[in-house]
Amino acid sequence: MTVTTDLVSYEDALASYDPVMGLEVHVELGTRTKMFCGCSTALGADANAQTCPTCLGLPGSLPVVNATGVESAIKIGLALNCEIAEWCRFARKNYFYPDMPKNFQTSQYDEPIAFNGYLDVQLEDGEVFRVEIERAHMEEDTGKSTHVGGATGRIHGASHSLLDYNRAGIPLIEIVTKPIEGAGERAPEVAKAYVAELREVIRSLDVSEARMDKGQMRCDVNLSLRPNGTEEFGTRSETKNVNSLRSVERAARFEIQRHAAVLSSGGTIVQETRHFHEDDGSTTSGRIKDNAEDYRYFPEPDLVPVAPAREWVEELRAGLPEMPRVRRNRLREQWGVTEHDMQSMLNAGAVDPIVATIDAGAPADQARKWWMGELARHANEQGKALDEMPITPVQVARVAELVAAGDLNDKLARQVIEGVLAGEGDPDKVVEKRGLKVVSDEGALTAAVEEAIAGNQAIADKIRGGKVAAAGALVGAVMKATRGQADAARVKELILEKLGVEG
Repeated sequence: MTVTTDLVSYEDALASYDPVMGLEVHVELGTRTKMFCGCSTALGADANAQTCPTCLGLPGSLPVVNATGVESAIKIGLALNCEIAEWCRFARKNYFYPDMPKNFQTSQYDEPIAFNGYLDVQLEDGEVFRVEIERAHMEEDTGKSTHVGGATGRIHGASHSLLDYNRAGIPLIEIVTKPIEGAGERAPEVAKAYVAELREVIRSLDVSEARMDKGQMRCDVNLSLRPNGTEEFGTRSETKNVNSLRSVERAARFEIQRHAAVLSSGGTIVQETRHFHEDDGSTTSGRIKDNAEDYRYFPEPDLVPVAPAREWVEELRAGLPEMPRVRRNRLREQWGVTEHDMQSMLNAGAVDPIVATIDAGAPADQARKWWMGELARHANEQGKALDEMPITPVQVARVAELVAAGDLNDKLARQVIEGVLAGEGDPDKVVEKRGLKVVSDEGALTAAVEEAIAGNQAIADKIRGGKVAAAGALVGAVMKATRGQADAARVKELILEKLGVEG
């Protein structure tokens, strides 16, 4: 029996129940070809243009394993502190659904390539929480179904469906956690932090862009509740294909409140998949969740087992980059910023652009200032990620250099950045084209100062009388007259000199 109730408050849910989570993250690898055939993985092709007999499951076609996909899987496993299998094989996961034309998915079942690992994640207050990894296994993605008609965009109520198999066969790594216990009220925060850290690890390995907004990384949030003080797990729900960090946190939080409402009203939780809704953060029922045996797994007969040589595995281990958390702590100390500031830069996707801007010659504080200020504002307004903005770290470093040299002030620098973003060229070209260089001609500045004093005698008298703060009004008049192209500090000096007042 299932009883439908309103949500209980989050606090009330945690007062009675202990959440247990499991997170399954699918990562599309950035290989040039698919996992078991030579079809391109490039985005943007016409529907079904990047297909062949193998990824369409036509009779007589045979798969061949993508070696780069195997290498990427091993790198991910090593970065997640996993053991790497000495011998493993693929399996067929059988189910009938039109997004997989051969009616089975080539995956790994009881013999994954990587297993028994962990990832330490840092929460916003600095606490470190260890998430244990059950497995990371190789598989292929499914095709894309577009349901036409109906109000929801889902198959229910649609008049017909369109199928694009370009994505079918793209290499996937599925990373599955062990049950995450002990997070308590911070469970949603832990879920978000884990997926965020995992994304950074994947990117650092250069095996995927891991763009959640483009479907390159997707998270299934499994959640159950058990009464406080008990050990037995409750029945879980699985919220599928959550595609942003914020949504991972919201989905976990909503399911905690929903489960608690059902249980506290005397109902039982149905083991099912659920859909997450971005507009209000809710989930709705999808389908009753199958158990593993319902998929009738059996070893894939057309692929030989994978047996990575230990020498190769150790070579890949030695070539791993500095892990993101270690790198962030190092940069935080170098830059002299707080944990909160570093987290803000991470959330904004600004760490790598800032590092590249520093490498291009900009001081660290100036690199942070422009990326986290003006450029973050433009990115937010346009709904883009920082690394999608049409400006390079080298160009940002040049803007900082022009400011340091006194050729630009901050106001002019912002206009230069606008020009670069608008496609008007490099910073120097924008400065020349728009005539934005700071007025440094002492004669021109002196004339503008004298004109401002003459036109504002009452303010000038206040300054002569000792109210130096009133000089701001005259500085403003000069800046207006010079279209913001004067050095404000030098303008103030000239005003005080003309009025015979000590600065």
